[in-house]
Amino acid sequence: MTGPVRYVLRGVAPLGGTPTDLLLSGGVIAAIGADAVNEALAPDVSDPARAPGRATADNSEVVELDGSGLVALPGLVDLHTHLREPGREDAETIESGTRAAALGGFTAVHAMANTTPVADTAGVVEQVWRLGRDAGWVDVHPVGAVSVALAGEHLAELGAMAASAARVRVFSDDGHCVADPVLMRRALEYVKAFDGVIAQHAQEPRLTEGAQMHEGVVSAELGLAGWPAVAEEAIIARDVLLAEHVGSRLHVCHLSTAGSVDLIRWAKARGIAVTAEVTPHHLLLTDELARGYDPVYKVNPPLRTAADVEAVRAGLADGTIDIVATDHAPHTREDKDCEWAAAAHGMTGLETALSVVQHTMVDTGRLTWADVARVMSSAPAAIGRSIDSDRPQGRPIAVGEPANLTLVDPAARWTVVPELQGTASVNSPFRGRELPGRVVATFLRGRATVLDGHAVSPESEDDGGARPAGGARPEATGSRLPRPATAMSAS
Repeated sequence: MTGPVRYVLRGVAPLGGTPTDLLLSGGVIAAIGADAVNEALAPDVSDPARAPGRATADNSEVVELDGSGLVALPGLVDLHTHLREPGREDAETIESGTRAAALGGFTAVHAMANTTPVADTAGVVEQVWRLGRDAGWVDVHPVGAVSVALAGEHLAELGAMAASAARVRVFSDDGHCVADPVLMRRALEYVKAFDGVIAQHAQEPRLTEGAQMHEGVVSAELGLAGWPAVAEEAIIARDVLLAEHVGSRLHVCHLSTAGSVDLIRWAKARGIAVTAEVTPHHLLLTDELARGYDPVYKVNPPLRTAADVEAVRAGLADGTIDIVATDHAPHTREDKDCEWAAAAHGMTGLETALSVVQHTMVDTGRLTWADVARVMSSAPAAIGRSIDSDRPQGRPIAVGEPANLTLVDPAARWTVVPELQGTASVNSPFRGRELPGRVVATFLRGRATVLDGHAVSPESEDDGGARPAGGARPEATGSRLPRPATAMSAS
């Protein structure tokens, strides 16, 4: 191929609605509908029934993909990703983590600050941002630390990070709570100047010293120190009041308890500018899984009770919880394949997130695909302010909008095999589970990063190629995949 690729997606269903055709050209959605697509292509070919794949007058390539049975979503945006680089490249790199993100249907991720060195200066966030651009799989938006070295004592260089090339707008000490109320107030006040947001890891440290899992019946039976729900809820209650007092934006990371849902609901009713996220694992898994002492289920905040799972599902369904964020936390085998007490907290999640949301929320009738687009694309982009950046994310599927798209086959089912995923770590809590919905294609500004469930090398952007780059998940059953009409037939 000698020019850029223009993709024609035939028969896809935007947001699960009426199937139609989409033309992706010049980095944007150029046309919607069969007639509009054919008309847009007509100047390039003399025969409207041309063979797909034929070069056009502007030296571009038109590739048609059969998207029948597929749902088209705006590219997913993750507000909470741990990419580990710099410092822990043995667990994940920006290259491997963002490839995993693309395979999961994401076109943008927000990279958390707990790297080594910590992303608490303009220099470090710019390094992460540039490595993300070099990798090319998704847009990487660094999250800046709230405090120097995540120590909770002095404010980090918030203004310098905001003014840097990375244009940081989200700040978090995730992994550590900003426990000092004076420091939290100052942070909330400071970010108002550039429309930033403080994303709080809500964990009162004095109430969770030595905690190993959720405090409840299971922890008592197992003899493990408990992490009480009130440790999360106390910080949320304090911080929504601080946000109201200051008039600033607060975001609550990985909300996990029924009481936390009630607090966010109360705060929103008062008009406080608070948003909240829930992770896929807190939508599905419970503390009962700790009975086997398998450290893959050790996470912070911990897996909660079935009643908490029901509460966060209800909160996501009624809009109290704004978004789903993965909290993708890769770890080396050495950090997880050990006794429970010594194991690191965290789970991978980028490549399973959409399937878990379909399983828990869509297939149960609690969310529509349009709702999924809101909680996994437009709302996180709005909170992180990437929706109006120089490379907008979370935009609607409409003519002229950036061609950031995810195609998912909701009828497919696949079994999670962590070793076959794109992430460099294998600490998935969903190992061996059969999940619904398969991401079969992802487009970043009209360039395919995933086709037929396989990663496509970003190096092929200029020549329009589609080179496999590894990180393909196992074949799904019942899958209706988009395939170039010239070379493949649907399976």
